[in-house]
Amino acid sequence: MLRQLKTKPDIAKKFLKHNAPKLRSHGKNKKHCKLCGTTRGMISSYALNICRRCFRDNAKNLGFKKYS
Repeated sequence: MLRQLKTKPDIAKKFLKHNAPKLRSHGKNKKHCKLCGTTRGMISSYALNICRRCFRDNAKNLGFKKYS
């Protein structure tokens, strides 16, 4: 589609404006894991912003201890 619009820059600019991905301000896709990119099982406490699976793998490196 963009190849056809190369000769028409004004129309191409409008096409790109209306077909750009939305910037999310809230909802599930707003938060994603910094390490693996998933949106499920997020831990945002202490500004971690990682999923529970990555947290289990990296908890000791982050300074968390497991008490039994």
